[in-house]
Amino acid sequence: MGVEIASRGWELVTGGGQFSSMGAVSKGARSKGGHTIGVIPQRLVDIEYADHGSDELHIVDSMRTRKAMMEDLSDAFIALPGGAGTLEELFEIWVGRYLSFHDKPVIILDSFGIYKPLKELVSHLAQEKFLRPGQIDILHWTTSIEEALSVVESHTNN
Repeated sequence: MGVEIASRGWELVTGGGQFSSMGAVSKGARSKGGHTIGVIPQRLVDIEYADHGSDELHIVDSMRTRKAMMEDLSDAFIALPGGAGTLEELFEIWVGRYLSFHDKPVIILDSFGIYKPLKELVSHLAQEKFLRPGQIDILHWTTSIEEALSVVESHTNN
């Protein structure tokens, strides 16, 4: 993902961590000359999670400040497989998009079917009328990096 973002000349905004997918994507971008911007709370810096290789590393006071800054700095949001924190951020950005706090694409990249149960749950919620009309359509479910980045390109070229 990071290599492909860098090859397009785009900047990468992450949560500023050096481990897991976040760190791998950042390292991939930098390996191809991409510019990376990390946003991380001081508490995580204190326990040595920070990606000090970032071209810009913004150290903030809280997770809420982190998410707000990431939302402001980003042109699109791509969720890779992750844990509770990833899901929490995905849902917040999805709801924000639906409520028109931003108009940026919300993309789920699920190459390995990790989010299949989540996709089924979201469809079930829509069928049971717990989601409003159009809310489910905001999510772009993709299975490849190329497909995910094509969604970004189609949005930013409009």
